[in-house]
Amino acid sequence: MSLAGRTIYQLWHRPIAAMRHSWRHGGPLAQLATARGERAMRAAAAALPALPRPGASTPAFAVHFLTGRRFVHQTAFCLCSLGHVCRAPLEAEIYDDGTLDETSSNLLRRLSPAIRIHDFATLSSQLDQFLPAARFPVLRERWRNYPHIRKIIDVHLGRAGWKLVLDSDLLFWREPSFLLDWAAAPDRPLHATDCTENYGYSRPLLEKIAGIPVPPLVNVGLCGLQSETVDWDFLEYAAAAMIAAERTSYYLEQALVAVLVARAGRAAIAPARDYVTLPDAAEIARPTAVMHHYVDTSRGDYYRHAWRACV
Repeated sequence: MSLAGRTIYQLWHRPIAAMRHSWRHGGPLAQLATARGERAMRAAAAALPALPRPGASTPAFAVHFLTGRRFVHQTAFCLCSLGHVCRAPLEAEIYDDGTLDETSSNLLRRLSPAIRIHDFATLSSQLDQFLPAARFPVLRERWRNYPHIRKIIDVHLGRAGWKLVLDSDLLFWREPSFLLDWAAAPDRPLHATDCTENYGYSRPLLEKIAGIPVPPLVNVGLCGLQSETVDWDFLEYAAAAMIAAERTSYYLEQALVAVLVARAGRAAIAPARDYVTLPDAAEIARPTAVMHHYVDTSRGDYYRHAWRACV
C-alpha cells in the first residue's frame, strides 16, 4: 500500500470502521458496560468453586480447549458451567496458545485435578517430528500466525482417538446429552450449527478442493474429530489452495473442518435449537437451550449478564 493509501486508511476508513463496529455492538456506553463486565468476569473466574466430582463408576467426559491468558476466564466459566450440568465426571485437556502464565494455569488446575495442561514448549517441539516445515510450509506458517488452526494441529497431531474440542466462549445450561452420547460411542465427526455460513472462502472453491459438496453451516465451537484420521498432507494442500486463490481468512480453520466433514461423508450435527450459536437477548435472559455460543453481537450480553446467571 502506498503512503497516500495508508494515510487515507488511517484517517478515513479505519475510524469509519471503528464507528460502525461500535454502533453494531450497542454504541460507546454499551461497550463500556461490556468492558466492565469482562473485568468483573475475570475477577470472578479466580474464585470459581471446584468442579463437582460424580461417582467414579461413571465414565469420564473428556473435552479439549486451546486457551491462553486473554481467554482463561472464559475457559474456566465454560468448564464450570459444563461440570455442573453433567452426569459424567469431567476431564479437560488444555493446550497453551503460548500465553498461559503461572497464574492462569493455577486458576484452571484449581478447578479440578482432572485438568491437564499441555505446555507451549512441548506443543512446539512436536512440530518438527510430525509436521516438518519443508513438507508442510503453509500449515507451519499458519500455526505461527493464526492460532485458531492450533485447535486442529495441537490437539490432533501425533495423537490417536476421538477428541471433542470446545471454544471457550460457551456456557452450558442443561445436560448436553447429545455430546455425552456421541462421546460414549463416537463414529463420525461432530460439529455445531452456525447461525450463518462463515467459511471465509467461496463455496465453489471449497467444493473443488473437497471434490464433493461441502455441508452448510458448519461451526467449530463444538468440533469432534478422530486424530489418526486427519490427513495432514490433504490439509496442507487445502490450506495452500484456499490462500492462493482467495487469500488468508479468519475463518480458515472452520473452512478446513467443513472440508474434512464433507470428505468424511457423514457427521453428528448438534441440534441448533439446543446448541445455539449467537443467542438473542431473550434467549440469553431466559435460557431454554442446552448451550450458548456467544459470538459476534451476543458477546456484549455474555460479558454483561450471562456469566453472572451462570454463577
